[in-house]
Amino acid sequence: MLRLWTWRRAPWVGVALAVAAVAAVLGFVDLSPQVEGEFFFAEDDPQMRASEEIASRFPSGSQLILRVAHRAGGVAAEGVVERADEGAAEGAVEGAVGGAVERDDYRARIRSLTNDLLAVDGVEGGFSITTDDPTRSPLFARILLTPDPNASNIVLEVDGTEPEELLPRIERVVEAHADADLEIVVSGVPAIVELIRRSLYRDLVVFSGAAVLVFTLLIGLVYRDPAIVAGTLTTCLVSVGATLLVVHVSGVGIGLLTANLVTIVFVLTLSHVVFLTGNWRRVAAEGGWGSSDVLRRAIRDTWEGSLWSMMTTLLGFASLLVATARPLRELGVAGAVGTITALLVAYLVYPAFLGQWASAREARTTDRVPVPAPTGARWILPTALGLVAVMAFGVPRLDTDPGLLSYFAEGSTIREGLARIDADGGSSTLDIVVADPAGDAVSNAAVYSRLEDLQTDLEADPAVGVVLSPVVLIEHARTFPLAGFLPVDALLGIASSEAAGGVGRGFVTPDRSQARFSLRMRETVEQPRRTVMARLGSMVEARGLEPVVVAGLYDLQAQLGSLIASSLRIGIGGLLLLFLVVAVVVSRSARVAAAMWACLAAIPLVILGMFGHAGVAIDIITSPAANIALAVGADSMIHLVVRVRRLSEAGASAPWLDGVAQIGRPVLGATAIVSAGFGIFALSSFPPTQRFGLAVIVGTLTAAAMALLVLPRLACLGSTDADSLSTT
Repeated sequence: MLRLWTWRRAPWVGVALAVAAVAAVLGFVDLSPQVEGEFFFAEDDPQMRASEEIASRFPSGSQLILRVAHRAGGVAAEGVVERADEGAAEGAVEGAVGGAVERDDYRARIRSLTNDLLAVDGVEGGFSITTDDPTRSPLFARILLTPDPNASNIVLEVDGTEPEELLPRIERVVEAHADADLEIVVSGVPAIVELIRRSLYRDLVVFSGAAVLVFTLLIGLVYRDPAIVAGTLTTCLVSVGATLLVVHVSGVGIGLLTANLVTIVFVLTLSHVVFLTGNWRRVAAEGGWGSSDVLRRAIRDTWEGSLWSMMTTLLGFASLLVATARPLRELGVAGAVGTITALLVAYLVYPAFLGQWASAREARTTDRVPVPAPTGARWILPTALGLVAVMAFGVPRLDTDPGLLSYFAEGSTIREGLARIDADGGSSTLDIVVADPAGDAVSNAAVYSRLEDLQTDLEADPAVGVVLSPVVLIEHARTFPLAGFLPVDALLGIASSEAAGGVGRGFVTPDRSQARFSLRMRETVEQPRRTVMARLGSMVEARGLEPVVVAGLYDLQAQLGSLIASSLRIGIGGLLLLFLVVAVVVSRSARVAAAMWACLAAIPLVILGMFGHAGVAIDIITSPAANIALAVGADSMIHLVVRVRRLSEAGASAPWLDGVAQIGRPVLGATAIVSAGFGIFALSSFPPTQRFGLAVIVGTLTAAAMALLVLPRLACLGSTDADSLSTT
């Protein structure tokens, strides 16, 4: 095996590879994260079938909502329009407040803004208070007016233009019209998706780069050896570059979860490097070997632990390949590639730096200084058990279905604007397609009466904002002269005609067998989405109707929350099960394997339990943090157990004490480096990135404590080695 490193004395080859890898990535790999247009689900994901089914039956495009508010007040309408059945259509909006001059000025600005927006490439149509009079139509009263008399909405129908192309065009128009008096906020699925994509890209460039810089500085502080710093940085860059290139060639782009791939692969590679460096310095400090022999022995002492650590991490990422959401599958592929690449590059590139540039340097004997254990340390086990138990009680309280607004920082302009739109009429779409169980047409008088009752019920629910349906469409149609004398079916036919723009086809099927209720849901209502949707489904059934299909952004978020919870259970549970097998093989002792498994299981319990107690949401971006922390924890424990086993085979009198002494410093060094590097993410303005960094830090610190303090005591309870540990 050692003969593979035939060029290990040429570290410049590694440097050249690093430069080439970075250049290739910058030249060929698109690092801009791609976020799917339907809230992180791809078109081929099973979760999208309901949305596609509704889109095929009820053709309608995506919408952008612009909330335009005059900060001076009193410009949009006199009354607060909350429900059409409370008299909106009969004149709740009556003239201007604050004088005709202000009203005319506001309307003039709305007209100019509307015209410029309708001229944007990608905008197919739109409505505002200057294109349609909300005082005469329940339809336009709902979509254009807000509870705030100082604000109104502009609703834009947009085509399939990619959000990253469309939103900048809209923003340029908004910037040209917004000033100190006029506040304009943009919302809608395309806008939210693009805002999340921008945050991910900013974090990918800024915080991944900053984390790498922090990693490098800390490696220098820990080892104080330029050769080790250069070798570590070179090795990690080659590993990251190779991973990105392989992932790119395989057709997996930088997406929602793979945006942090640079940092993840850097950490995976760094783990191998840290333990290899620790063993190299230990062997060098023992003396009696040449530099080549020192390197060979260090690789021999580290290779087994690294290989098993790679296997556990690889299996953890592989468990994501069965997920039904593309972002999770992409992370599984990219993580698996990165895990294998990290191991290969660490042992093919890094030894060259130790074998040549660092070989002449005097190794520091301080690497054998034992990790201090407190006197009377018998309290460590019960204390650790108590803390883990307390954290475990927080796991059932974990929120895996965070609100849409949680993706934006509290107090930020974006979040405050979206919150206002959400409070006005909701910010998350939900479509409910209903039908009569007996098969009667929805235009039938009895069935239509039930539709009207359902409209009233839905609008009364606190989690529901604006509701559009055939009922609202008919109310709008009846505002036209003589239309009140026409039957419902005739009015639906007129609304579905080309002359009316085919708007009716978005709410009823041509055979009138099904009707669509389009809801805007309020994200600020703190209730589980599944609970809200079950309540709405009960309303439909209570009115004698059948819910045929339910879809939309609100439903997709609920499904995403379920997928996150399932991924945590299956991924972490499967990894723990596989780790038990690895622990038995590595330790060759049932007692030690059980101790390793218990310590590793404590890591996700602490992370998830802490988040549960603190009320911090686990979103899809944060969820992989537990797997990364498990990988770090597994590395530490496997390397420690392998070292202890070899010390036992060599006849050491206190193998656990000596093992902690020899492995402790690399574990602490890796913990400090990883924690500080991921601490950079706490400076992000994107809350999911902040939560991701926090989760990795908590898990890494827990893993170090479990490996150095708890595992040795659990593994040798009742032995003389345990007595040594408790009194050292």
